[in-house]
Amino acid sequence: MTRLSVNVNKIATLRNSRGKNQPNLMEAVKKLIGFGVKGITIHPRPDGRHILYQDVRDIKQYLKVQKEVELNVEGYPSTDFLQLMEEIGPDQCTLVPDAPTTLTSNAGWRVQENKDFLHSALASLKKNNVRTSLFIDPFTLTEKELHTLSYLQPDRGELYTETYASAYFTPQKESVIRTYIEAAEKLMNQGIRVNAGHDLNLDNLAWLLKKIPQIKEVSIGHALICESLYQGMETVVHKYLAICLN
Repeated sequence: MTRLSVNVNKIATLRNSRGKNQPNLMEAVKKLIGFGVKGITIHPRPDGRHILYQDVRDIKQYLKVQKEVELNVEGYPSTDFLQLMEEIGPDQCTLVPDAPTTLTSNAGWRVQENKDFLHSALASLKKNNVRTSLFIDPFTLTEKELHTLSYLQPDRGELYTETYASAYFTPQKESVIRTYIEAAEKLMNQGIRVNAGHDLNLDNLAWLLKKIPQIKEVSIGHALICESLYQGMETVVHKYLAICLN
């Protein structure tokens, strides 16, 4: 079984567009949990365009009584971000190499180039008993990168699935998925468990999980919110949960 972690950034984006509190982010989180979701993902950015640091605190506080629901916080490991992680202690922290102005995560870590920086960030998280994850692009996972990952030993590697999603309806689908399968196997051989995320949706998720059933967690936000506009959030969440159960 794969855990579905719903990224609620888009709900916060809609709220912030009017400067008030509609839609209410906490009510949305509660609804998602009521529909059966066991994971919430948030990505606070320095410009506060969607998730705010106070949102992180509020969601963590609520989830203290939701023992089966995990909080995954994504972000670039700046000093402020790592201080927030030390303060709230999420279940999992996924480090991404995003510049502050990046519209959405669009690349995996070059871990060899950032070895010392990542080692320090991961040590800070592990000291506070936070499960660690690094955003990894299977197409840049060279042997040197893999060797560095073996040294860094994050608990998990999140496969950046944009290339998979883009290829899903093309003749390149089979060759692309092979790269993902190989990357997952290489990570697992190093003792690193596998997550996945970016541009996954109701069309392409099932085949990914069929090909890589060892994926522990998928983080899905933009597509889920878009699909919910037409089908309703409860219906869409139940469809995702059914896929993740198979």
